[in-house]
Amino acid sequence: MALKKIRLELGRTPDFPEGSFSHGYEFVVPLTEDRQIDLKAWEAEQQKCTVLRFWGTAELEHGELIRLPEGGWAFSYAPGEEDDEPIYRLVDHTFKEGEYVSITEHDGVTRAFKVVQASDWRPED
Repeated sequence: MALKKIRLELGRTPDFPEGSFSHGYEFVVPLTEDRQIDLKAWEAEQQKCTVLRFWGTAELEHGELIRLPEGGWAFSYAPGEEDDEPIYRLVDHTFKEGEYVSITEHDGVTRAFKVVQASDWRPED
């Protein structure tokens, strides 16, 4: 099991027709050799599975990767469900550069984010 730091950047939207490198997420997650989430390792290392949301000039948001009661996944920034951002079929994704992940954000809009980096995580990151 290896913890990886994944960087997601906003894909194409009407507001950003070329996508945006200044809107997205960086998160830490254990991946298998085929670059999918390692569920067993996540259970053991979930306290290290953090997320940083960056959105233009807005304040950075720090949170964690959580399992939802129905088995899905989300980024969460505070106790309770109000701020949770569900991630569409997270366990089915292969985290390689160029792949896309869909996240339903705070405003209720689902947006596509491109995997632009999947590198070894170091605790000082």
